Order: sequence, then C-alpha cells, then structure tokens
Amino acid sequence: MRICYLDAFSGISGDMIVGALADAGADTSALCASLTALGTGAAFEFERTKRGAVAAMKFHVRETGHQHHHHRHLSHILEMIDKAGFAARVKRDASAVFRRLGEAEARVHQVPVEQVHFHEVGAVDSICDIVGACLGFDLLGIEQIQCSALNVGSGTVETEHGVLPVPAPATAALLEGKPVYARGPEAELTTPTGAAIASTLATRFGALPPMRISATGYGAGDHEFKGQLNVLRVLVGEKTGASEATTISVIEANIDDSSPEILGFALERLLAAGALDATLAPLVMKKNRPGVLLRVIARPEDQETLAQLVFAETSTLGLRVYQAERRVEARHITEVETTHGKVRIKVSEDGQFAPEYEDCRRIALASGVPLKQIFAEANFAYFKCQTSSI
Repeated sequence: MRICYLDAFSGISGDMIVGALADAGADTSALCASLTALGTGAAFEFERTKRGAVAAMKFHVRETGHQHHHHRHLSHILEMIDKAGFAARVKRDASAVFRRLGEAEARVHQVPVEQVHFHEVGAVDSICDIVGACLGFDLLGIEQIQCSALNVGSGTVETEHGVLPVPAPATAALLEGKPVYARGPEAELTTPTGAAIASTLATRFGALPPMRISATGYGAGDHEFKGQLNVLRVLVGEKTGASEATTISVIEANIDDSSPEILGFALERLLAAGALDATLAPLVMKKNRPGVLLRVIARPEDQETLAQLVFAETSTLGLRVYQAERRVEARHITEVETTHGKVRIKVSEDGQFAPEYEDCRRIALASGVPLKQIFAEANFAYFKCQTSSI
C-alpha cells in the first residue's frame, strides 16, 4: 500500500500540503491545469524557496482581474468541484473536506450549514488548496494518508470576525478527538483548511508508521520563524511489515476507595471505549493503605475520552498522563479447523503463533469441552498445517 505521512511539526495549511506534494513529485503542470478547470479565475504558481536552511516548495494562488468579489455558499463550491471533470476520487475527497469545513463553520457560528458562506478571496484560496491537495494525493497514487500530532501554534489570529485565539474556533472544532499541541512562535500554525484536509482524509494520527520511503517533500508556510523551520514535511512510500513503534498515551491513577466491582466494571468500559490495554496492580499507598494502580494504554487521539471515562467510573480525583513508545511486531491472522470448530490464529512475522482466546472460549462454552483442550487442538491444527506445507 502506498501511503503519505503528513509530518505537521510546524503546523499544517492547505497551501503547505499542495507545496509539499509537488515537492515530493506531483506534476505541477497537471496540478495547475486541473485547478484552472475549476473556473475560479485564479492563476497558480509553484515557487522554489527556502525556510531556514531547507529547500521547500511554496504554492501561490494569485488573484486576477477576472475574479468577482462576492460570497460563495457551500452548495456553490460543491457544484464547482462536481463540474470540473476530476477523477471520481478527487471529487469525493474534495467534497468531503469542504463539507467537513462547512459543518465546522456552521457549528461555530450557530447557523445551518446551507447558510455558511465564504468570502470570494478566502473561498478561492480554500477551494484551490483543498482541491489541489486531493489532486496531489491522486497524482502520487496515495492509497492511505496518515498524520502526526498537529502543532496548532498559540497566541491570536486576525480574521474577518475579529481577533480570535489560536487555534481558531473552526480549527478547534475540526480537530476534536485528534492529538494536538502548541510549540514555537505565537502564531496560527494550523489553519482551518489544513485541519479540514487532515481530519477528513487521514486514517490515523500518531507516530511515523513502518514504511519504505520513496519520496520526501517540503511545503513552505507563509512566514519565516526564527528558531523554527516553517514547513510541512510529507513522506511518501510503501507500507512495510517492520516492527511498528508508535507513540501512545499512558493514563494512571492510584485508587484506594473504589470497590473491586466498580474497578472491574471500569476496566470493561475502558476496553470497550478503545483502550489498547487496561490493567489493575496492587500497591501500598500513603498511611500504609492498600490500593490499586489503574493503568490505561491509549492511542493519543483517544486520551481525553478515556481520561474522562476514568473520572466517571472510578473515585479518583487525579490522573497522571504521559507519552511512551509502544513496539508492535507485524502479524497476520490465519484460520484452522479443529474437531469442534474454526479458530483464528495470530501469527507474528518471526513465526510465533497463538490461538485467538475469544474463539476458543466460544467453542468451549458451546461444546462443553475444557478451554485448555480447545487451545491444545488449535495449536496442534496450526502446527500440523505448517509441517505439511514444508
């Protein structure tokens, strides 16, 4: 699978994405020709430049005398995209991004999405950035998009609605549930357009996935910041079966006043809500009171949801949250037939294997056969299949 990783260590905007994809090899002539088909009247330019000591590509949308300054509603923009003659995937993705952006604006301003409008100048930039990004992904043959945690910046930003805090309200709405942080200059590093593209098209947020890099691109932001490289980096390549190192959030609480029934139920809720793991370990707390350590392993994007669940389901009044690295060995699932039914087998890249517990449990309950016997039969069936294929 060909993937693109958006490394947003200095934020993300629509023009930075287009510039980075062009720098990674997307045909700029094809991009400009396709964007012209939108009929916005704008002209387009790709400029080789630098941010700090690193060469990057800057994407410009230039106004021309053919542009008329009026408001465009979301339906008008979707109609432009639909009529432009793009590939089906480009139309689908660009329309989805604009709908998400429109819904975020509608929510912030408390109006129906049909009434959301974009001023012509801003709308042209947004249309060309969003469609340009979707065209760039298509030209590079990207099948899956992943993204780092997003540096949103800090301070305030001037908008047509006045001075707003960073991240701007629409950006914050778009990034709900996604991992974000603020580092570097007091500036808007992640724009609503960049947030809309990333939150709509990225299937995963987190550390760099295991991949074989074939191209790297740098998209320049508008400003030069002292001490921070203002670019978006994209890494393009093929997924690999290498052991995966991912960033995870660890949520911990020391608890000495919840009953075992409450804590057991909390573990069930946490696992059902997406925790990668949740455990309880005995410990001795202050004043020599026996207690338990609740530890939850979470994806960064699930951190806040699971933290609130710990507060809701246990008696703790405080949590510790920190980042850690999780190593996951590549594995696949196969299936074997036992005398009592089919069992899935998890197989690691180095050949280790284990029957799926839930399958064995289900068969044991249905057949009345001891669970350990079902495990033994599944192990034997897999081992027999392997030896017979040699």
